Amino acid sequence: MEATGYVGKCGFYASLRDNHEKPLLGKPEYLTQREGGSVKNETDWSEMQGGVTYAWKWGNAGLVKDALQWGNNYNMANIFGGHNPTFVQIRLNITPVKWFDFNYFHGWLDSRIVDSTESFWVTTSSGAEYRKVYHKKFQAANIFTFTPLKKFKLSFGNSIIYDYDNVNPAYLIPVFFYKSVDHSQTMGINNMNSQMFFDISSRQIKNLHLYATMFIDEFSASRITKDDEWNFISYKAGFRLSNFPVSNLSFTSEFTYTYPLTFQHYVPTITFETALYNMGHYMKDNSREWYLAFDYKPMRTMNINIFLIDAIRGPDYTELGTDRVGNPPLETIEWRNTAYGLKASYQVINDLYVWVAASYSDIRGDKRWSADYFYGKKTTLNAGVTVGF
Repeated sequence: MEATGYVGKCGFYASLRDNHEKPLLGKPEYLTQREGGSVKNETDWSEMQGGVTYAWKWGNAGLVKDALQWGNNYNMANIFGGHNPTFVQIRLNITPVKWFDFNYFHGWLDSRIVDSTESFWVTTSSGAEYRKVYHKKFQAANIFTFTPLKKFKLSFGNSIIYDYDNVNPAYLIPVFFYKSVDHSQTMGINNMNSQMFFDISSRQIKNLHLYATMFIDEFSASRITKDDEWNFISYKAGFRLSNFPVSNLSFTSEFTYTYPLTFQHYVPTITFETALYNMGHYMKDNSREWYLAFDYKPMRTMNINIFLIDAIRGPDYTELGTDRVGNPPLETIEWRNTAYGLKASYQVINDLYVWVAASYSDIRGDKRWSADYFYGKKTTLNAGVTVGF
């Protein structure tokens, strides 16, 4: 169910999706691209999205509760992955000149960490009940995108997750480097959780899209030359070759590698998560993924996708209690998913789509990281009809 509208430069939109899954296939601990949500009765979750916006000639701003994905990709981003539950945020986007674009948001995250000083007991008809109150958790992020050459984009930005009792006005300033702000405000104590990221996209070669992204969770130049220490980074690189040598056919190759403890944090109220769902790449830390795909468009409203995914994850060092520095990446393979399949969709008329998909997957290793329904060798068939959205 959804609705949209506008009056002059002001607009609104709202979308409600009610989901029922039994068994549940998108828990926070699962290494899956499925969208997650706040579950009740172990089977149901709803997702309310929408917001109010204001637009002008070279920008727009709004108060929204919506999905977020940053970073070039064809198979899930590794800056903001977009598979976590949505959260409320103030957004700003401006494009004052054609060679520069700027995006910013300040979000109210869901910590799921109980604040015992704010929680209290209440008396109900069924007896005493503990009224839990969660610690407050916020995030601010910006990304600057420059186009110095035609069809070439260079982006960089940073973000911070913080847990003050109230919104810190410093993080409402869109253009700040938040790590520096944090150092000046939390000197001598544990700092907040800050990140940096870079993204490069080039379409300068005809028919070819080249791209690379990097998420930096923690970086020390001294670790570069050491054989037994690694920085906390995630990088993605790939290309898509389109309309060559055959029209309407494209080939995609994408590689993602994430070092141990990237997207992780030892302070539970400032993890790179909302509602316990990781907001980065769906494979989380200490992982590697290859994605290969052929996409073909035999007619204007039909798309056919053939794909292969090989994804692995190593030990979870947050559980082993080892030191934060010096954890070997992918020392052993604790979980693996090899999958391939075909998807096809067709737009029958405006706002009426039909689709079908068939895939084979072989998931093995740590059973906690996969739904039992998909564990092992499985063939999955899907078909559906979408109307009106």
